[in-house]
Formats: sequence, structure tokens, C-alpha cells
Amino acid sequence: MSSAAFILLYGLSYGLVLCLIALGLVVTMGLMRVINLAHGAFAAIGGYLAISLMQQQGWPYALAVPAAVLAVAVFGVVAERLLYVHLYKRSDLDQVLVTIGFNFVVIALLTMLFGPNIVRIELPGYLKGNLDLGIREFETYRVVSAAICLAVIGALWWVFERTSTGARLRAAVDNRGMAQAMGMNVPLLFSATFALGCGLAALGGILAAPMLPIEPMWPLKYLVLVIVALAGHGQVTASVVVAVIVGLVETAGRYLFPQSGGFLIYLLLIGLMVWRPDGLLARRRTT
Repeated sequence: MSSAAFILLYGLSYGLVLCLIALGLVVTMGLMRVINLAHGAFAAIGGYLAISLMQQQGWPYALAVPAAVLAVAVFGVVAERLLYVHLYKRSDLDQVLVTIGFNFVVIALLTMLFGPNIVRIELPGYLKGNLDLGIREFETYRVVSAAICLAVIGALWWVFERTSTGARLRAAVDNRGMAQAMGMNVPLLFSATFALGCGLAALGGILAAPMLPIEPMWPLKYLVLVIVALAGHGQVTASVVVAVIVGLVETAGRYLFPQSGGFLIYLLLIGLMVWRPDGLLARRRTT
């Protein structure tokens, strides 16, 4: 029971953080239909910025986190206007090559500014220690981060599935000319949406820092893109399900099989891609 509780709690908290990061990519890749392989770079920048504000400027954690998220969102607007706006009508290959190149530029800059080693984040006292959840004690930080992730995921699902904002964005992507003819400010809508995706990446990168340590190679190291691919384009609900499955399987694999458990996640990915090539919750193709 203790082992099962460990896998469940740690797997859920890990999966929810992965989901928060991935949802930023759901916004840019799924809804805006931009293959943004540089999404992890915005998560890494958010983590580095929050740590720098805390260590070098002495900002408290509760202030450094939203400031870093806001700064990355603003940077996302600049990147979208200067770089990504030129990719909207380009081929998938062009988008892949440019965004991978952007990744390597960010990795080089982070290495130059912060060095090649892992940077640790210092949590405030109120987030340290454990909470008794009945089935076992669990890290306070993971409980708080999971609660934040659930709140943000729920709000994002409501905005894109139950409000006119999501409908406007999908309309602008499907038929930009018609959307503009109806009075929509499509460039502003795209910039705001991209900023939201970058902000989500930054928040996820900061919350994940104690679990997925911040380092220059972060943008290429973790399986955020895979979650979106397995969930299906623009699928918020499926992204949550896939991220939780990935978190549980990876946690169980590393806990039960320390030497080879990391390989189990790739078996899961292959199996899901074969079983549901259009996304986990997508309708199966009929012949």
C-alpha cells in the first residue's frame, strides 16, 4: 500500500506539472497550428528568471514566480511578432527547423549566462516539509503545485471550451480572412494567445524546477511535445489524461525498476501511438 500510494501521489503531481507545461504547447501548436518545438525554451527561461530574481535580487518566491511568468509572456509577444508571425503560413518543415534553431540559440545563451550545470531553486519555508494525507505523508510543495496546476488547467479548459474566446481563436485559425472581415483583430488575438502559451510554459517550468531541475539543455530533455502528440491537436482534456498516464508510468517504472524503468515510458508512447494515432480520446478511424 505504501508503494502504491507513493506511485499514485508522485505520479499525479509529476503528471500535472507536465500537463501544465504541455497545455502551453496545446495552445500554440494545437489551436494556433504552429509546430513550436521551442516551447521548452520558454519553460527553461521562466525557471532561470525566477531563480535569478530570488538569488540575485532577493525577491520572495511568491513575487518572483508571477514576475517571471509575466516577463516570459511579454517575451513571447516579442518573439511572436518578430519570428513566429512569419511561420504561420510556412510549411511544417520550415516551422520545425526554425523553432529547433531557436532552441539551440536559447540553450547557448543560457549556458553562457548561467553555466552548464544544474541550477537549484530554493523553496520558502512554508513550502518545505510534509503533509499527512491519510494514506501517507507527502511533500507540501508537490501538494501546492498540483493544486495550482489543477486550478490553471480547469480555468484554461473553461476559457477555450465554454467562452467565445476559444471560438474566436479557432475561427481565426480556420479562416483568417473571414475572421478579420467580421471585425476580429487577428494579430492581437494571436499575440495574446501565444503570450498565454509562453506564460503557461514558464509557470510549469518554475513549478517543475524541484522535480525537473533547471539546466541549459532543459528545452530538449523532457517529453512535453509527446504529450501533445498523443493527446491530439488542441485537446485540453486528452492532454490532462495523457500527462497523468505519463507521470504514473514513469514514476512506477523508476520506482519498481530503477535500472531500466525509464525505458517503460517509451513502450507506453509507442503503444499509444499505434493504438490511437489521432489522439487518445479521438474517435477511431473507420474504413
